[in-house]
Amino acid sequence: MNLTLNSKVALITGGSRGIGAAAVRMFVAAGAKVVFNYQAAKTQADDLVRECGAANCRAVQSDLSTTSAAQQLVASAIAAFGRLDILVANHGIWPPEDAPIDRMSDEQWHRTIAVNVDSVFGLVKHSVGQMKKQQMTAQGGGHIVLVSSTAGQRGEAFHCDYAASKGALISMVKGLSTELARDNIHVNCVAPGWVDTDMSAAALNDPPTRDKVFRTIPMGRVGTPDEIAGPILFLCTPYAGFITGEIFNVNGGAVLVG
Repeated sequence: MNLTLNSKVALITGGSRGIGAAAVRMFVAAGAKVVFNYQAAKTQADDLVRECGAANCRAVQSDLSTTSAAQQLVASAIAAFGRLDILVANHGIWPPEDAPIDRMSDEQWHRTIAVNVDSVFGLVKHSVGQMKKQQMTAQGGGHIVLVSSTAGQRGEAFHCDYAASKGALISMVKGLSTELARDNIHVNCVAPGWVDTDMSAAALNDPPTRDKVFRTIPMGRVGTPDEIAGPILFLCTPYAGFITGEIFNVNGGAVLVG
């Protein structure tokens, strides 16, 4: 089975590191043209562009904390390669310090929702607008994959801002999948559990926390970025042509024991 995306153009957010960087590599290897954003990791972004080739891959600096920033990023992707067929909303923040609800600051709540939900709304809105414009072409339609989390399904104590934001993405997928099916736009979600990335490094490098995490995962380990990027790629190929509105759990069985 050859997962090819020849002639497709993809926008992958949070693409300079971790899951996003793995997805950029896989999409380019599958034949897609890819635009990805980074916030501050310019060195990593530039290295990734050189690795994948500037003819196939472009990096755009964007702090995705507003809907207007999202609109500008979509416009940059279209300007780079002339169209947009795939959106992978992978970016997000997870404040690592435990914050009981009665002590969580308004600023933390609003920042998490702005980055994890508001900007995704903007990305989807303007990506769908472009995909609908392309409906009359032979390559009409599109694929949208929102990256949620196990926290969006079962919650996460002391991180209600993050859990609420990721739960919102799951609800967006369920509603948008039916809304956009008639436009041949597939909308799905990949929901990772714990993954070996920079975002989770502080927790996984703390032995008591790491042991606690591992006890919740039947497979006894965390995932790798490639193990999340692979399902994202699959959902954007013709092999997933009859799949929409799905929550694809990639967590080593963690949700089953949550």
